[in-house]
Amino acid sequence: MQRWILVSTALLLASSTGASAAGKGIRFWNLTSATVSNLQLSPAGKDTWGSNQTLNDKDKEVDHDERVRVTDIEPGRYDAKVGYPKGRICFVRNIEIAADAVFSFADKDLKDCNKK
Repeated sequence: MQRWILVSTALLLASSTGASAAGKGIRFWNLTSATVSNLQLSPAGKDTWGSNQTLNDKDKEVDHDERVRVTDIEPGRYDAKVGYPKGRICFVRNIEIAADAVFSFADKDLKDCNKK
């Protein structure tokens, strides 16, 4: 009986530890030189933009070198629409986003920026 309790306890601990370790989710790491105030993702080439992912951050913006959790997307290839507080908007195309991983981009990756 004691052996069964020990085995059950060990299995319970192993499953709860695995569940917490696997829950990091997808994250965006802002390596641009400015604070991002809008980050929307669309399946690559589709222009069907999802919700603003910066709203997942406590101050609703993602500062340089800050990470934020990205929700409501599946792993795959995406385009990003990136907005800045003064109204400038840029795009990053064909980003590979993996499960439970961090994706990032820097100033050199920004394309088609408007000049606001």
